[in-house]
Order: sequence, then C-alpha cells, then structure tokens
Amino acid sequence: MPVRLEASLYFPYQSSNQEKRPVPRPEAVDFIQRRTPPELEISRHLRNQVDRIQLVQLKRDQGKQNLCFSSRPFVLCGLPVRPLSDGQLLYERRNGSFVLQITGHPDYGVPFGQDRIVPIFLATLAVQQKNQTIRFRTASEMLETFGMSKGGKEYRRLIAAFERIFGATIFFGTDTLTSKAKVVHRARFNFFSEARIWYNRTPDDRVLSQGFENTIVLSDEFFQEVIAHPIPTDLETVKLLAPSPAILDLFVWLSYRCFTAKRKESIPIFGPFGLVQQLGVVEYARPRKLREKLRQWLRTIRLVWPDCPAQISPDGCYLFVDHATAVLSSDRK
Repeated sequence: MPVRLEASLYFPYQSSNQEKRPVPRPEAVDFIQRRTPPELEISRHLRNQVDRIQLVQLKRDQGKQNLCFSSRPFVLCGLPVRPLSDGQLLYERRNGSFVLQITGHPDYGVPFGQDRIVPIFLATLAVQQKNQTIRFRTASEMLETFGMSKGGKEYRRLIAAFERIFGATIFFGTDTLTSKAKVVHRARFNFFSEARIWYNRTPDDRVLSQGFENTIVLSDEFFQEVIAHPIPTDLETVKLLAPSPAILDLFVWLSYRCFTAKRKESIPIFGPFGLVQQLGVVEYARPRKLREKLRQWLRTIRLVWPDCPAQISPDGCYLFVDHATAVLSSDRK
C-alpha cells in the first residue's frame, strides 16, 4: 500500500550549530517527487500548499500582486484566534497608545478565528467601490476571493461570522499620558449599520436575480477609518494563511510594522506593551510556548516573504524589525 507523505510548511530553515541552511524552494518538490520511490506518495494537501506558495512568489517577483485591504484597528490589534470562554463578551488588545475593545453580542459572542476575513473583505470592497454601501452578487464571492471551499458547512460558518461581526461593538482609540493628565480618545462604532445577504443552497450557486443582490451599508466610522487608512496586503498570501489566523495576523502586522519602520527597532514580546498584547493569541500565555510558536510562524512567513527582516532576539524577549516592503505591487495605495 502506498505511504502518503505529509509535511509541514512551517520549517523553511533547518538549524545546525546556530547556522541557517535554506531548504529548496517549492519547485524542488517536483524533483523530490520524481526521486520518491513508488511506494511513497506526496499528499495532495502538500502539493496544493506548494503550488500556492509558488504563485505567491511568482506574483511578488513580477510585481503583480493582487491586493486586498485591512482596516487599521485590526492590523494594530488582532481579533481572538480562538473563541473566548463561555459568557465572556469583552475583549481588549493594546498596541502602544492604541487600544482596541470589542464587546460581543450576547447571542453571537465576540468575533474570532477566520471571522477576521470578513473585515478584510468589507474593507477591500469599500476601497475598490469607493462607496459606503458595498454590493456583491453572491455569498460565495467572498469564499472564492479568499480561496475557501464552497459548501453547506462553509456557508453556515460564513453566516455565523457575519452575525458575530454585525453584533459586535468596537471601541478604538488612544490613551496618551501627558505631563499634566491622561488623555483618552475613543471612537465607538459597529462594522456596518445594515446588511442584506442572500445565498443559494443549490450546488451551482446561481445568482438569484438583481433583487437578491447582497448589500451592506458600512457604518460611518468604519468606512471613514478604512478610506483614511487603507492598509494593503497580498491577497494570495491571505488566501494561503487564512486557515491559520495567528500566522495571518502576524504577517499583516509585520507587513505594516516593517513598512512604517524607519530603522531597526526592538519590540518587547511580553509585558503590558508587548507583542503578546497586540496579537489575538490569548491561549499562549506561557513564554516558552509563545516563543516556539513565533519561530514557527516566522518560518512560514518567510516562505511567502523571503526578505522579511523580523527576528527574535537571542534572549527571546524581543522581536527585531526593520524597514522592508511585503507588498511590491504598483497598485499599492
């Protein structure tokens, strides 16, 4: 019976005596497969992952990246990676003086996990359509945009995500300590004020009619924030990392943080103003576990962004970043 080879794409480097040795680029998998004995077989999942990484690298090298857009509050401060505890409806993250607080709806809870794709989809349509009222023809358009499967389970997950997003109340602002007083500036908003979303349960997912067009009216605050601070991200990378929200958050955060960095900077990983307070990885409270995860995530990110300058300090307490650009497309805002 053939043996299926599964492999993790978390490890673009193998370390020996602290020396980094780059492994072959994804195209080398073809060579590996040709040299693999007949009784061994590379899994379809690995093959698909490699193909997607090749596409990301090709478009990046050609400067033809397709862009999607994120809104600033959810780049600086990530949504939860996993569901919060039962009954917990308040979530808070901090990034320097920026503060993000989310209050979930009692019936739906706080947005989490792949729900973060919904704000990216909404922000992208707002930037592309330049309108507070955004429209799209079918619910599966969002699933297709981010390379997600179409089926009953995915539709139910999508509708649940929209319910959590629609029901959430967002507080985003700054806490500034001056020589005389603490100045607090907060903006309260919802993602959208009205939504009408239709989806067809038939397999072909035909557009029902013009009258069934999906319409979302973004809230004034969310629309103005997106238009004022649209943060571009490589769409193909978002597709690849969407099943791994923690890695996606770190990639988007690093893309923005490295682009705005003027020189090499050190960011504490732990503490009240550390990276752990900015990302949505509330389940990794133990320092050693988080450091292990960060190393894995950075290895994955370097597969799609080989020049990513982020490094963990030798003592494991800081993340070093420097100026770099993850989005090379000429369409960048």
